[in-house]
Amino acid sequence: MNLFEARDAARERQEMCLRMKKMIVERLDLPIEPGWITDDQPVFGRGLELDSVDTLELLLGVEAEFDVSLTEDDRSAFGSVACLVEHILKDRQDIL
Repeated sequence: MNLFEARDAARERQEMCLRMKKMIVERLDLPIEPGWITDDQPVFGRGLELDSVDTLELLLGVEAEFDVSLTEDDRSAFGSVACLVEHILKDRQDIL
């Protein structure tokens, strides 16, 4: 990967993280601004304090926004916004 490809990949990752944060706030009707969520902030537990009830809504939101399928078995993808984005990017590469 050359410098230009790396820069484009980083930009795409940043844009996807922002889209993910906006989707989480809107879908789950959270009383915060998307910008307050860090990329590495845990999604469940002490991070955004989401619980298992929010899992289904988050799954549906990711599928609708990013056109990928996630299941509850993909628990490692729900570690943080960055983990979700990495999982989506990997899923898209596997399709190619």
